[in-house]
Amino acid sequence: MEQITTSAQLHTAIQLLKIEQQNKGVLLKEQAKITYESLKIANLIKHTLNEIVSAPDLKENALATTLSLAAGYLSKIAMIGTTINPIKQLLGTLLQMGVTSVLANNKEEIMSALKTGLTLLKTNFLTKQNDTPNAQPSK
Repeated sequence: MEQITTSAQLHTAIQLLKIEQQNKGVLLKEQAKITYESLKIANLIKHTLNEIVSAPDLKENALATTLSLAAGYLSKIAMIGTTINPIKQLLGTLLQMGVTSVLANNKEEIMSALKTGLTLLKTNFLTKQNDTPNAQPSK
């Protein structure tokens, strides 16, 4: 910045600084408004849900986790049942954790097997429907 020597130059410099201050004030207010909007609870929840929904493999991971937890619980109920014996309860809990862990660690293989099984069931079902002739009403 060059040296100010006259009052006219000082006046001009002051006016330029006031304009710059106004522009920065407008930008600051706009940024404050944007920040305020982004920090609203509804917007935070909306953005978080959008990130969760757009996450790849979310449905597959949720399905695999749900299936492994359900299988663990069902294996506990099938093998131990409902009991008040603490040793049986402990064994049932260990069984449940083991089944859940095995299924969760091998989810790719299990999902592949489930998809193959469902495809086979679907094709067998469709084949049986196509093989059975439509009964014609007799006159």
